[in-house]
Amino acid sequence: MDWHSTSKDVLEFLLTPSIPVIVIGLATVLLFPIFLHWLLSRSTAYITLPSVLIAGPPGAGKTALVTRLERRSPKPADTYTSQTANVVELAVNEDGTSSYTDDLDASGAVAKKFLAVDTPGHGKLRGATLARLSHAASSTAAAEKTKVKAVVYMVDGAALSEDGGLAAAASYLYDILLALQKRMSSTPSSKAPPGIPVLVAANKADLFTALPAALVRTQLEAELGRIRSTRSKGLLSSNVGADDVDSTNEADEWLGEYGSKTFQFSQMREFDTEVDVIAGNVAGAEGAGPGVDKWWTWIASKV
Repeated sequence: MDWHSTSKDVLEFLLTPSIPVIVIGLATVLLFPIFLHWLLSRSTAYITLPSVLIAGPPGAGKTALVTRLERRSPKPADTYTSQTANVVELAVNEDGTSSYTDDLDASGAVAKKFLAVDTPGHGKLRGATLARLSHAASSTAAAEKTKVKAVVYMVDGAALSEDGGLAAAASYLYDILLALQKRMSSTPSSKAPPGIPVLVAANKADLFTALPAALVRTQLEAELGRIRSTRSKGLLSSNVGADDVDSTNEADEWLGEYGSKTFQFSQMREFDTEVDVIAGNVAGAEGAGPGVDKWWTWIASKV
């Protein structure tokens, strides 16, 4: 049988109405688009923008900061207590020197886009934020996928002089720093994920009662040390004898240098976590206080 006769037989078979031909035709029509979609989805690289988490206790100014950066306006907007995360897309020029008020599209500048994630501050709603940091710790690949580049931790600089305000701010900060510490120490792969820096943004610096950045640092470090000591004692006395406590587990829950008498933010460098404290203010009269420029410069340098 030559090639021409074989081709003729195949062509006659395909053009002759029959059940096998109909089945083959329907299968081709239905399955080919699915196969094509699968093929294209495998070959297409999805781009995940880097993100900056904005965290902190309620009333610290998280939503006000994100709204001000999004609107590129020095005038703060009316805000509300967030119940869910609010994500906005921001941009900075390639060398990170542009102001948050610059319209990069209008100027034709090449922009680096990133996401600012305004997270809820209520105690019962913080799990998602901590889970996001924990997810980034599961592997180096996961850290690259989530692309969390930095954490901005907002505190009310005028409320830290009160015991309640200091305790509330330090407690949540302790959980975030401990999550970042575990992220580095419990990575299953031999290659550690990239470090995530933390900015403690001391808000309301325009107020007379606000603490300066240096005092915010020392107050928080002292309170974090007290929290560390209290939690360590709680671990030893929570229905477990002191001799039965695994020292490894205790070390896992110990923030900073294990066994140190005092806590300092510099201890977090061991876990590739740099902590900076910068004062600023979201609201206030125009020209009063340092504003948000230093915070924006810090964020731009991390994305």
